[in-house]
Amino acid sequence: MDLQHEILRLKKEKNAIILSHYYQRPEIQEVADHVGDSLALSQAAAQTDADIIVFAGVYFMAETAKILNPTKKVLLPDLNAGCSLADSCPIADFEPFVKAHPEHFVVTYINCSAEIKALSDYVCTSSNALKVISDIPETAPIIFAPDKNLGNYLIGKTGRDMLLWEGSCLVHEAFCIDKLLDLCKEHPDAMIIAHPESEEHILRTASFIGSTSGMITYVKRHPNKKYIVATEVGILHKMQKEVPDTILLPAPVVEDNSCACSECAFMKSNTLLKTYRCLRDETPEIEVSRAIAEKAWVPIERMLKLSK
Repeated sequence: MDLQHEILRLKKEKNAIILSHYYQRPEIQEVADHVGDSLALSQAAAQTDADIIVFAGVYFMAETAKILNPTKKVLLPDLNAGCSLADSCPIADFEPFVKAHPEHFVVTYINCSAEIKALSDYVCTSSNALKVISDIPETAPIIFAPDKNLGNYLIGKTGRDMLLWEGSCLVHEAFCIDKLLDLCKEHPDAMIIAHPESEEHILRTASFIGSTSGMITYVKRHPNKKYIVATEVGILHKMQKEVPDTILLPAPVVEDNSCACSECAFMKSNTLLKTYRCLRDETPEIEVSRAIAEKAWVPIERMLKLSK
């Protein structure tokens, strides 16, 4: 069976769209209607007139799409596509933390569960976090969760008083500084670009720090260089298509794995076959309770308005 052909046929037959994150497998990106970062995909989900949304990403992304489209069917190819960062902020621990600091504005990175978003004043992505923080009165204290690395980066950029939740992304904490410096010696003409979820010692080596979409935009604007890219390796598929003559090297990780790069096992749990079956059978379907969805919609909508 030609899975790509069948997926395209089913999309047309069912008035469905596929949203794919940059970290998905290349073959999934190739059949997607939109490929992007969390902000771009949230915007696409909010604007679609499709009846079915297949979210090729991880669970919290599909939840966000469902919150924005309560009457539409939202599907996720693999329900086990979770997120180590979201898992690091369980509601049972975060809710009492918020209640203990009632004077704080709560800003949560989109990489969290719907229940965590429902406790938030603002949701942000790495693309718009600075804009979101600047919308909060300068004297107001802020809780930022769940990513401590992104939070520390934002404190450095804004100087704001922020209380950080101690969460992190395993994928972005896997980079090995010693191997990275060795790679730089092998390629002295290469520039390091990094995602702000990376640890501080990695960010200090970077000439550019930005979201996944920000890194792609930067490389497109400066195509005549060589880059070492410190984020999940799936981004290289789209990035290489944008700059086919540019040398792109994945930042090395501590583990001596087959690709010598940082891969998200959750993102890669989605496959083209699972995507086809998901669309064919219209399952697994994502559901969010009405009470949680209504509360979570408020900070998400606030983020989208700030990002127009």
